[in-house]
Order: sequence, then C-alpha cells, then structure tokens
Amino acid sequence: MDRKLRIGIIGCGGIAEAHANRYMQRQREVGDIEVVALCDIIPGKAEEFAKGMGIPNVNFYENHVEMLDKENLDGVSVCTYNREHARCTIDALNRGVNVVCEKPMSVTLDEAVAMCKAEKESGKILSIGFQPRFAPDMQQMKEIVRSGDLGKVYYIQTGGGRRRGIPGDTFIKDSTAGLGAVGDIGCYSLDMVLDALNYPKPLTVTAFMSDYIGTNPDQYEEAADFSVDDFAAAFIRLEGGIIIDFRIAWAMNVDTPGDTVILGTEGGLRIPSDDCWNGDFCGDMTMYKTVNGDNIEYTIDRLPDDQRQSCWIGKIGSFVDAIKTGGPSPIPTSQIIINQAIIDAIVRSAKLGKEVEVVIPEI
Repeated sequence: MDRKLRIGIIGCGGIAEAHANRYMQRQREVGDIEVVALCDIIPGKAEEFAKGMGIPNVNFYENHVEMLDKENLDGVSVCTYNREHARCTIDALNRGVNVVCEKPMSVTLDEAVAMCKAEKESGKILSIGFQPRFAPDMQQMKEIVRSGDLGKVYYIQTGGGRRRGIPGDTFIKDSTAGLGAVGDIGCYSLDMVLDALNYPKPLTVTAFMSDYIGTNPDQYEEAADFSVDDFAAAFIRLEGGIIIDFRIAWAMNVDTPGDTVILGTEGGLRIPSDDCWNGDFCGDMTMYKTVNGDNIEYTIDRLPDDQRQSCWIGKIGSFVDAIKTGGPSPIPTSQIIINQAIIDAIVRSAKLGKEVEVVIPEI
C-alpha cells in the first residue's frame, strides 16, 4: 500500500495505552499508519485518552458502530472488556475492517466460533492479543520443544499466579469480564505450552474454580463487586497422550503455584515461576538430560534486558504488516479457538463438578 493505513481503537482503558503507544511509535518511525479514531462508551473518555497519549487530529466516538461506518478504517484494536470482544470484533469484520482483539478471545466458545465465522466470511485478518509469543525467551522455549530434544512430550505442569494481584474495575465483574483469572492470565499460560506443542487437539477437561479470596472483604477491598474466579485448576487431556496439569491465580495463600515443567521421554525443561505472572519469563530456563548414564542439567540464560525488544512491538507491528501484505494473521484464530475451547471446558467442568469433553464446532 502506498497510503497510510487508517487505524481506530475501540475501548480507551488501560490496555489501550499499550496499543496506542506502539501505533504511535510505528507512525513516528515507519510512517505507514495513522491513528484516526478513538471510541469509548464513557462520555469524554476517548478525548481524555487522546490528550494523555498525545494523539493529534483524531475523531471521537461513543458508539463503535458509528465509528466503523464513518471512518473507512483499515484496522482496529478491540480493547474493551471481555464481554464486548465478540460483538465489536464481528461488527468490524462485517464492515471489512481488520482486527487485533485483546485476550481472552471471548468469554464463551460460541462467541469465539461466531468471531471465526465472521473472519472467514469477511476475508479480513483477525489476530488475538497474545504478545508473549513475540518475547525471545518464549520463542526459544518453543524451539526447544519443537526440536525434539525433549523426546516425546507427555506431561506439562503449567500456570502462574499472584499471591495478591487481583485487578479491579471491569476485570472483577461477571457482567463485564465474564471470566476472572482463568481468562485474564490463564489464557497466556495455556498459549505458552499449547503453541510450543503446535496446538494439539484437546479431548477432555476436569476442572475446579473458586473465588474464596476475591469475595472475602477481609482479604479484598472490592469484595462486594467480585463475581468471577480468582483461582482455577484443571487436568487437560490432549491428543497424542499429552497431559496438562494447569493452575492459575489472581490471589492465593502461597507465593507461587509452581514452575512450568515440560517432561519428555529424552529430557525435561523447567521455566521458573514469577510472583506476579503476566505471561512472560522471569528467569533462566533449566534443561535436564541423562547422558551416558549421568544425570546432567544446564541453564539456558535469558537475554540481557538491553537486548530484549518489547513483545508489544511484535504484536502491533505484525498486525500492521499483515494488513499491508494481506495476511496471514500473526496470531491465528485457528489456534486460539482451541485455547478458548479449553477455557470454556474449564468453566463447564467446574460448574458441573465432573470431567467434560471438549468439542470445537467446524467453522
């Protein structure tokens, strides 16, 4: 394309700042885009956002449909609360606008299926906001798993958590978020290992979810408004005889639910946990092998901070590049719908108190 791409942002909350920062950086450094429209349902919020972010010459809206109909956009970031992800994404795709939608993809599997169908029918790009994929440590971990150096992977312990790290506002209300910790940071943990395995088909899920700390006024100051999960655990069976032992927490009475451990027939890999997990590594990986009968282990060092490019550059940059070249999607829905199907099964299993089958409808 010879012209600048016209970009809009739907939802002007905290996560939109990261999107806007990278769009503005791209605008300054490459000059192939311009942010032309901002939308938020709260009167005056989009205007305040533009002023705070230093975004000039932009139009403001309180209705995303009006923005989509008037602005002739090439791409849009959907940065709303979870329950609006599907509606805003589908409305944009139906109007021929490419979308990068924040995680989680949706609240329910039915919504995710509808998003995929809109993507297919429109022929436009839908990318889902899993920026940790662009982190160099995450890419290195994926290379190790896919290289075959671990042998056949058969068991994964993964998750993450915070001793006390419950976000507030729309994150904690079922009416806006729909999902708590399992959707907010659990989707990252699942994507980390599922992407390394090239997203095998999930078969069954047995799960547990709780809200013990979030709803306790002695332990959380917004307990009266809390109506989602603050902890989830699941036993996930995948095609190929692979088991995922998963746990995630916004709040718990321990410092970590454990490191990520990937066990294979020829080796093992340990990825250290973090005390405020947000989807990236906090330390060096450790590889475990047996060589000539001797048990050995060695450290795989993280890159120094001065060599680590922000994964958000990859997230937004790859979306813009995909629009310019006509795709493919940087974070394809063909993968992330599996992530969403597992989360959907976790919710169903926890409610029913028994194992459930994972069934993903054809798109």
